[in-house]
Amino acid sequence: MKIQALLSRQFLLYLTGGLLSALIDIGILQLMIRAGINPWLSATAGFFVGLLFNFLFHANLTFRSATSLRSFIQYLVVVGLNYSITLLFIYISYSLMHEGVLSGKIVSLPVIAANGYLLGKYWIFK
Repeated sequence: MKIQALLSRQFLLYLTGGLLSALIDIGILQLMIRAGINPWLSATAGFFVGLLFNFLFHANLTFRSATSLRSFIQYLVVVGLNYSITLLFIYISYSLMHEGVLSGKIVSLPVIAANGYLLGKYWIFK
């Protein structure tokens, strides 16, 4: 892991985009759960709306990189990985620890943030 990359101004911008994405994600998750919608569907909807915002933010602001079909496909691979990580944390929280969906979601955020930034910087938007 490149520690200097995690201490850069670019990483702080990445975290800002991630924080905004997370607020969108969690807001939709909570609204849907309060509306009585299945937690798994709620988590999925929040994740994908946050994902769209996240891609646009990072492509245009964080990495200022021209996007291509290849970079979009790579982004989707990272999203799939981060989505799986998120669901694992939610499963552990909700099913095994009998906590709410939100606690698992929140605990997953630092893991997927570091993973997404490093893969974005060195693989997707290089």
